[in-house]
Amino acid sequence: MVDSFSFIRRVSQLGTWIQTLLTGRRIGTDSFGNRYYRGGCSLKGVREKRWVLYKGEPDASKVPPEWHIWLHHTADAPIPDSQRQPWQKPHQPNKTGTAEAWLPQDFPETHTRQSAQAWKPE
Repeated sequence: MVDSFSFIRRVSQLGTWIQTLLTGRRIGTDSFGNRYYRGGCSLKGVREKRWVLYKGEPDASKVPPEWHIWLHHTADAPIPDSQRQPWQKPHQPNKTGTAEAWLPQDFPETHTRQSAQAWKPE
């Protein structure tokens, strides 16, 4: 994955950054370095706005479950690490399309990632 992303993507997120500076209250940070915010004020009867500023390339699969439930108003606060069960594995982002993607052991050597060709219409 690329740690720095395009200028166009940065400009498209300008509104979120301005809102964060003006009204955002920082709630916390996850193990990936993503920062979570909530809106400074909300109207009665309207849910407060919650959002995440990703570290590096924006990728929703980098949001761990404990923060996902908070972002979607399922819980009032993220689940603390002390409540993790011993059988729960640490969260990992989706690795599909990367060099770290899982392949079955019997995957034919002739179909490696490097042998794939992009389709070009004629």
